[in-house]
Amino acid sequence: MKYHFNLYVLAFAALGWSLINCSSGTNTRNDEDIVKSETASDRIRWTPEEANAWYEKEEWPVGSNFSPSSAINQLEMWQADTYDTVAIDRELAWAANLGFNTMRVYLHDLVYEQDSAGFLDRMDNFLSIAEKHHIKPLFVFFDSCWDPFPKLGKQRAPKPYVHNSGWVQSPGQEVLTDSTQYPRLAAYVKGVVKYFAQDERILGWDVWNEPNNPNTSSYGDVELKDKSDYVLPLLEKTFEWARSANPSQPLTSGLWDGGDWSKEGELTPIQKVQLAQSDIISFHDYESPASFEARIKQLQPHGRPILCTEYMARPNKSTFEGSLPIAKKYKVGAYNWGFVDGKTQTIYPWDSWKKTYDDEPPLWFHDILRKDGTPYKTAEVELIKRLTENK
Repeated sequence: MKYHFNLYVLAFAALGWSLINCSSGTNTRNDEDIVKSETASDRIRWTPEEANAWYEKEEWPVGSNFSPSSAINQLEMWQADTYDTVAIDRELAWAANLGFNTMRVYLHDLVYEQDSAGFLDRMDNFLSIAEKHHIKPLFVFFDSCWDPFPKLGKQRAPKPYVHNSGWVQSPGQEVLTDSTQYPRLAAYVKGVVKYFAQDERILGWDVWNEPNNPNTSSYGDVELKDKSDYVLPLLEKTFEWARSANPSQPLTSGLWDGGDWSKEGELTPIQKVQLAQSDIISFHDYESPASFEARIKQLQPHGRPILCTEYMARPNKSTFEGSLPIAKKYKVGAYNWGFVDGKTQTIYPWDSWKKTYDDEPPLWFHDILRKDGTPYKTAEVELIKRLTENK
């Protein structure tokens, strides 16, 4: 069954899912209140004025996309057996030392399904650690990048010298193509947002990362050829699910591909949903400083706060010295990809899926610090500290 189903069927399935959880003793938290009618929404999209009023109260957001160096992916980060408070505390302290005040952090639906109460407790613990270091996370619910077949349990070891060799999608392909599992996804999004809806330790919710990414160079042979057809209606639903929990924090999903985003006729259906549903606008840019500034100007007419939730790929001329001063000039939030060189191995470039590497690359692709916390480039760290001194 594909995504073609009506709201009545989905609401009925959602009710059935919540009853099954209650009767089977699944360890969930308030799921009977989480799975509501799909037509219910307790708050609407923020107006530009509301979004800007929220942003005025925040410091200029600067940070990294974060996974502790001990985790190869979202599952290894959040599962109970491998949740590493020591590494998280150590590395968030390093982030605070750079002047970072936010980190973009990926969640995963399978961990919530396995043990929702435990997952929420670990998120709460993570927020306590982050708060200690004056860092407000931007959490990501879904991600369409890399391995489309995530599995719970022990995660595979990194493939030597390969960029993000173990990162996994959420939801996986098997769930994405099975609409009977969508009520479970609704329970996940609603459950997390409901629990933390008024939590001032959270900056916001990024509902879906690069929703239509085809992963051509890595998993292209096994990816869905009509992936966007599945993702589009589910992306719309995800915004609805998150809003129905009445969060005090903003929602967003970042534009990342395509042409001129200021031209309505060039926008894809997914980009139109992202722009129409986001409380605050977000985007990715791994190109030159000129490209980075052009993207900001394309999005400014929406009159909303802007975050760049991914940038910085040194060989692509996307650098801290090139992009971060521009972000500060326009007060655009900035999250570079990668923080500490670890099991994600994102010091290696995207082409490491096709090209063989056998040593540290001559120029790191992503990441800022080595495993011991020392800078890859001292000049970069000094620049970041200067720019974040007076946010």
